[in-house]
Amino acid sequence: MIYAVWIPLLVPFVVVPAAGRLADVLSPVRAARLLAATGAGLALCTVLALALLVVPGAGRLPAVAAAGEFVHPLAAAEPAIAAPLAAVALTLLVGCAAAVAGAVRGHWLRLHRSVRQDPGDGSELVVLRDGHPDAYALPGRPGSPGRIVVTTGMLHALDPVERDALLAHERAHLAGRHHLYLAAAELSARCHPALRALRAPMGYALERCADEAAAHAVGDRRVAARAIGRAALAARAAGEASRPRPAAALPVTAGPVPRRVAALLGRSAVRPRIGRAAAVTLLACLVVSGAASLDATHDLHSSIEVAQGENP
Repeated sequence: MIYAVWIPLLVPFVVVPAAGRLADVLSPVRAARLLAATGAGLALCTVLALALLVVPGAGRLPAVAAAGEFVHPLAAAEPAIAAPLAAVALTLLVGCAAAVAGAVRGHWLRLHRSVRQDPGDGSELVVLRDGHPDAYALPGRPGSPGRIVVTTGMLHALDPVERDALLAHERAHLAGRHHLYLAAAELSARCHPALRALRAPMGYALERCADEAAAHAVGDRRVAARAIGRAALAARAAGEASRPRPAAALPVTAGPVPRRVAALLGRSAVRPRIGRAAAVTLLACLVVSGAASLDATHDLHSSIEVAQGENP
């Protein structure tokens, strides 16, 4: 068990280089789902591995041994390393729990503030009289479709068909509940430091999902690319906005805009074979981490049975 339990703690470091350009070679929807599943799975395996490291050391405490009805010492690890490992693992486990709880609380507070700051009157589209070009999707409460907020400055910066593309982009964010994907990536990152690197690829994949939806809605990929590029240039030229966006907003200009435009125009520089290898690597990491966690759990269970005298 002492060897298998380290695998879930090390595997996330392998995921980082493989996840970077996944959305350029898979469909953006599949890339987002794979990144979310990989992050959540590896985070759960990390937490389980830490818990498994706590048990051998804790099992040598008299109170725990009595509660577990151990008639023999728990032989899952050497006494000299079991206690220090258990102390470190317990500290990390408590830190993970506190970080996840803080992230969940922060997500709901941001969502609550965004709902309170919603300038709408119940309609899907809200137009703000503001010369600064800006547009974003504002998620609503569970069961609520949310709002699309756009300023008059942004509307003036685009022609009619580009406005349609922009609104379709933000509508896709709301329909896909993309803020939940971002929240899942944030929670995963709180469980293992290497999983923080999944947040940028996740954000890019979600923007690509919305870009593709915009291109489909207007029936022209060039129009969608032009709308995104012109929106980003207008916002950049105008400088800082006069009013801050709500914290939960999903802006149309997020992520690497030139890379998004190039993907819409079919100019991605990533080779398909590299992309397929990246997807296979992520799946393999998830499977290996899960298998190692199950193996370590089985070994620990066997050690506990021996300590209880059930398996001499």
